[in-house]
Amino acid sequence: MGKIAFVFPGQGSQSVGMGQDLYNSLPAAKAYFDRADTALGFSLSNLIFQGPEDQLKITYHTQPALLTTSIACLEAFKAAGITPDYVAGHSLGEYSALVAAGVLAFEDAVRTVRARGEFMEQAVPGGLGAMAAVLGAERAALAELCTVITSSGSVVELANVNCPGQIVVSGSKEGVAAVVERCKEAGAKRAIPLEVSGPFHSSLMKPASERLADVLASIEMQEAAVPVVANVTARPVTQPSDIRGLLVEQVYSPVLWEDTITYLIGEGVDTFIELGSGSVLAGLIKKVDRTVKTVSIGSLEALEKFTQEVHDHVNG
Repeated sequence: MGKIAFVFPGQGSQSVGMGQDLYNSLPAAKAYFDRADTALGFSLSNLIFQGPEDQLKITYHTQPALLTTSIACLEAFKAAGITPDYVAGHSLGEYSALVAAGVLAFEDAVRTVRARGEFMEQAVPGGLGAMAAVLGAERAALAELCTVITSSGSVVELANVNCPGQIVVSGSKEGVAAVVERCKEAGAKRAIPLEVSGPFHSSLMKPASERLADVLASIEMQEAAVPVVANVTARPVTQPSDIRGLLVEQVYSPVLWEDTITYLIGEGVDTFIELGSGSVLAGLIKKVDRTVKTVSIGSLEALEKFTQEVHDHVNG
């Protein structure tokens, strides 16, 4: 049996009603939704379960909503008795991973990601930034194209290196439009503009990172109980001082997801358990290496099915 990593989804995985079956059935999961409501001073759980979707999609709602759902799933999953060798999360999901590793207290994490969402939203005036998913390009060729376009005055950078053939770029509206227009120069099949409210994980987010640094400086962090593989470096980190610095950098740096998964597989991880809404990460992981096992636990049904499989395997 190889090693196990718990992974936590980021923005884009949210859906109205996520986690509601866990909330209704499991008191331990319900407690996290209730704690989030108390920490934020409004009914986040109501927004998660009832919508409307356009409100849930606002980044300062999405971020605490996904974190809360992931940690409720994690709490429910604890009954399966499986502990990870590593944890990692995609962008916002890194905060869920830090809660899972015992670095951040849940309430601190919920309040921090809400603030992070607000800072990211306010860093660039609406309509001036953009992001696009580029499919089929080589990383080096796409990075070179971004450099050429940026040097002509329109900032655009690699934002999420998700898996082979899927890279998200981020930056000014003009810069991203130029990549969409010229992506075939980097060997891409096509580029798809994303519906986002800002140029996340680009240097245009530096004002948000500075404000986030102040918030993070005031929050207590513990040493990680299991290594957290950081988005910025795709390497494990356990010390609060390092984690703080990397979370600040993460706002304006690319999310090295493909590198994170490659690193974990190199360390002997052969089972990835995605905790939270959707199965986006499981799909990306399979594109990095289709031989590894992926499980997405985002619902009561998925949880019960997995627990049964484990039970059958143990008693088989």
